[in-house]
Amino acid sequence: MSRRGTVSLGVPLLVAALLLGGCGTPRSGDLGPAPTAPATSAAPTYRPEPTPTSAGEPAPPPTNRPPRPSAASSAGTRRPDPVTIELWYVRAGLLVPTRRTRPATIATSRLALTELAAGPSPAEAATGMTTLLPAGVEVTRIADGVATLQVPSLGDAATRRLREAQVVWTLTQFPTVRQVRLDGGSPVDRADYADLLPPIVVTGPIPGERVSSPLVVSGTATVFEATVSVRVLDAAGREVATGFGTASCGSGCRGGYRVQVGWRTTREQKGTVEVYEVSARDGARINTMAVPVLLAPRD
Repeated sequence: MSRRGTVSLGVPLLVAALLLGGCGTPRSGDLGPAPTAPATSAAPTYRPEPTPTSAGEPAPPPTNRPPRPSAASSAGTRRPDPVTIELWYVRAGLLVPTRRTRPATIATSRLALTELAAGPSPAEAATGMTTLLPAGVEVTRIADGVATLQVPSLGDAATRRLREAQVVWTLTQFPTVRQVRLDGGSPVDRADYADLLPPIVVTGPIPGERVSSPLVVSGTATVFEATVSVRVLDAAGREVATGFGTASCGSGCRGGYRVQVGWRTTREQKGTVEVYEVSARDGARINTMAVPVLLAPRD
């Protein structure tokens, strides 16, 4: 074959190789936003296919109506992910957190205040949790990171401050809210109510949660030498797991902690996760936070 014939065949082969290379497996990365439905003008025209019939049976007349979507096709539509929000209730005159998972919404501040006013679950109420916020309180404006709202001034000064703290700590979990303006006053944030936190705060697990081993217990604490201790009790009150960890800040400051514990049980049962500080004076357990849970079995 001549040199010219070789060149003529080489060009198509090169183009084909490039096209096939573009159909390979895509690399991982950001896929961008989910695809949207095509515009109405771009919708394909429905053309019904002939329906098979029995011998001697007349075929049904054609129709231009598209078929109804099947349950399988409807089930394939992706629903928005649920949203998990943090709620701060009151327990023994101090703030304690819990969580709720609800259907996604763009009005997260309204959802949070509604759930906060609804009060604790039975498992949470059994630990002494309560709420001081009445129903109907809503954010009227969010601008420049400040949420504005009116909070009823019911009860004595201590009760009113706890109610305000519930609102401030709950709303400032959202990235769009850094401060809260209450009743037309100056903006406040979590630091203005930090003294209402107990020495040990448990953010996970939450009361009533079903937990499995190993379990990571997390929260914040301001304790002696930053040491946080954990133990797990079964339904009979027997100690089935212990552990300890160090908070990110020691005495006189609050830091985050994560302690992993594991246990072996042969049946699902009620249990308790206790997070506490060991007294430097006599070794007793102090500042204990008890969280009732459901222990999943592990052989």
